[in-house]
Amino acid sequence: MGWMFDNVGRLIARLQEPATPCEPLNPDDSTGLRDVLRPGDVLLVEGKGHISGCIKYLTQSNWSHSALYVGPIADAGTEGDPHVFIEANIDEGVVSAPLSKYLHSQTRICRPVGLCEADCEKVCRYACERIGLGYDFKNVVDLMRYLFPWPVTYRRRRRTIALGSGDANRIICSSLIAQAFDTVHYPILPNITRVESHAVRREIAEIRHPSLYAPRDFDISPYFMVVKPTLARGFNYKDMHWADAVH
Repeated sequence: MGWMFDNVGRLIARLQEPATPCEPLNPDDSTGLRDVLRPGDVLLVEGKGHISGCIKYLTQSNWSHSALYVGPIADAGTEGDPHVFIEANIDEGVVSAPLSKYLHSQTRICRPVGLCEADCEKVCRYACERIGLGYDFKNVVDLMRYLFPWPVTYRRRRRTIALGSGDANRIICSSLIAQAFDTVHYPILPNITRVESHAVRREIAEIRHPSLYAPRDFDISPYFMVVKPTLARGFNYKDMHWADAVH
């Protein structure tokens, strides 16, 4: 069956060609990424390919891709443009990437709140060690089946999903990042079970399977903070230049 999903993957890769040019929502936000990003941050990207449109539709969000910021990677990148992201791409698998790749894209920074330095290093190291893995095309198909609003109950639909190829050498972007945070038990959107008794009432967090995460989950997670470069660098509305201003 692997050859079939590889063929599907090549078709999906062709659908990744941009449907419209990518332009940032605010040029200042794009150039500000360099000043604001920290190791452990998750960068969400609004892709413009046709398959990206499907992901955005199914997740009801703007985000179709995610990358983990790990800081400059030794011996990766060109002079003056070091690779600072780890990501999984349809056409390349798990690779590193420079910041310049996303300076002209619509993006959002999601920062894990309270992640200690030691755990942050573990998360980044885990992702870096996955460079070279292939892309799990079957996981893409399964994730779309999971997200598609079939007229069946959530529990029944979840039981019918195969959860990827099961090949440890293949992965998708959001699953890669979810696995990295799982190594330190940092929550994204865990399943919460409430346990009540006469003696105690508490909530038990259960880690979701990494293959069921989509880029938008980092955006809506209550444990990740959205960082806006324009505000983080210091915003003063008095400095705005308005076209209708009278001088």
